[in-house]
Amino acid sequence: MSDKTLPSEDALLFAGLKKGDESFYRLLFDKYYQPLVIFANRMLLDIDLSRSTVQDVFVMLFDKRNELVIHTSLNAHLYQSVRNRCLNHLKRSKMKNEHHQIIMDKSDSFEEPSTSLEYKDMVAIINSTIELLPRQCQRIFKMSRQQGLSNQEIAETLTISKRTVETQISKALKKLREELNKQNLLTAIALAVIFFLF
Repeated sequence: MSDKTLPSEDALLFAGLKKGDESFYRLLFDKYYQPLVIFANRMLLDIDLSRSTVQDVFVMLFDKRNELVIHTSLNAHLYQSVRNRCLNHLKRSKMKNEHHQIIMDKSDSFEEPSTSLEYKDMVAIINSTIELLPRQCQRIFKMSRQQGLSNQEIAETLTISKRTVETQISKALKKLREELNKQNLLTAIALAVIFFLF
């Protein structure tokens, strides 16, 4: 179903949204926000995270309004978008927990930073290395680690392939490991910071 065959009310809201009319965007937000938060919370069991997730969907909806094509209904599209983002978060949380356990299991093979100064040095190196990455690589890495977007969401936002996103993140991680290794700071904590805090 294209936007031309949407139910009349949704078609009106969608047409206004595509024109960038904030009043229509507000109407759309008021109509769907609360039900979507309730829907997200059933999956995430975290009301603040659910609110943030739904807000992110609305932000992306507005940002991508000129490219958006609805194949079902506006209602179904919004619920599917929220569902996908919730599933991505749950998958990411599971991966974080699994990676964290692996790091903890292998922590005996690493030397942990012995002082707070050494830890600060490690974080400083990570930050400076990220800032020196090529522009696209840096942007993709920050979207992944700082904003918590999935590779697919990054690809859609930047209009590039998912494979490109994966390649750029891999390059960033490789560069970070190399720089930390040069300074003898490639520790279990450093790996945790690289993978989870950024």
